[in-house]
Amino acid sequence: MFSSLGPMEIFIIVAAILILFGAKKIPEFAKGIGKGMKEFKKAVKEVEEDIKMEDDEKKD
Repeated sequence: MFSSLGPMEIFIIVAAILILFGAKKIPEFAKGIGKGMKEFKKAVKEVEEDIKMEDDEKKD
């Protein structure tokens, strides 16, 4: 997907993001994405553990 993007295109995208959101908003945005990913991974892990517990109960 991104294999056709060259360095100039990436620079233009980054510059557009800086212009639209400003330098102060980008770290806040990245922090929010990080927290969301952490919660998503936690939820996936909990679901996997629940499924594993159910499988173990069925085997007993």
